[in-house]
Amino acid sequence: MKFIVSSSALLKQLQQISGVINANTVLPILEDFLFEIEKNKLTVVATDLETVMRVQMEIEAKETGRVCIPAKILIDSLKNIPDQPLTFTIDKNFGIEITSDNGKYKVMGENPDNFPKEPAADGTTSFEMTSSALVTAINKTLFAVSSDDLRPAMTGVYFELDKNFAQFVATDAHRLVRYKRTDVKCPKADSFIVPKKPLNILKSALPDNDDTITISYNSNHLFVTHGNAQMSCRLIDARFPDYKVVIPADNPYKLLVGKTDFQGALRRVSVFSNKSTNQVVLAISGSELQLTAQDIDFSFEGTERMKCQYDGEDLAIAFNARFVIEMLNAAESDEVRMELSTPTKAGILKPTDSDPNEELLMLVMPLMLNA
Repeated sequence: MKFIVSSSALLKQLQQISGVINANTVLPILEDFLFEIEKNKLTVVATDLETVMRVQMEIEAKETGRVCIPAKILIDSLKNIPDQPLTFTIDKNFGIEITSDNGKYKVMGENPDNFPKEPAADGTTSFEMTSSALVTAINKTLFAVSSDDLRPAMTGVYFELDKNFAQFVATDAHRLVRYKRTDVKCPKADSFIVPKKPLNILKSALPDNDDTITISYNSNHLFVTHGNAQMSCRLIDARFPDYKVVIPADNPYKLLVGKTDFQGALRRVSVFSNKSTNQVVLAISGSELQLTAQDIDFSFEGTERMKCQYDGEDLAIAFNARFVIEMLNAAESDEVRMELSTPTKAGILKPTDSDPNEELLMLVMPLMLNA
């Protein structure tokens, strides 16, 4: 079996799916790409048993066939070969010879019959959204996903679908992010939890543009199709916590601050905070916000003052600065609004202006104030 392919085009497609392959795999075959050749079409598949990614591209081939090729050596060699047509020749024992303009490289492939089968897209429900909408949804929620394996439901992003919108929710019990898109219409009300890894892969594989992508799901798997690329992953089989009960119905105090100034002040002051809690105290009175952090063990202390607009009673409340900084990254407006009530109640953070089709709400739990 023989086929000819452009080295740079092949590398580009392989890099798109190589993130699926784990560094230390259970089965040696999972370190390979599965190449499927069918008359001028090459399909490459990568899997880690939970997530599968496949891409298709045009090649020159007269025959059909399949082979598994070790991923690492193939990508490493393609990175160093300048753009040119490469000829792949595969013998019946799965030995692979790659011929370039002035070189010849040999790799031992593996039997494609041992490569894990992909999940079947049976009984799926589908809806469409733009690529940039999904990338934005992932970017705005992924940072709040929990890494605690004892709470599997929180280790992914909760997709909440409705006929008039799609919501994406992530929480690690210390903070919560809910991102809503009203320009996405789903066939029915439904919900499922998508693990972190496939979302990370999608984030880097999908373009941030208005291409239409198709999302399909059944009770066990999610399938995402964009152009000639497709990803499928196993859904998390767990019940997402009832996050709505955590969101305060009414936080009467409103604080308006410049996002960049607030983030800068938090970064500077948090250097002096206790490394295990990252605690920064926000003391608000009138139109002044004072940020204070201290680490009593080392006698470190940092304080900064900044202007703000505040409507409410004087308040001192403590937060984990790292959480607030990450939330501010997700808010894409020049100013942010914090809604607060008492030092022991969750604070809500929202951007002041956003796209009319989207709505972002972020919640952070306060820390105990040191007496």
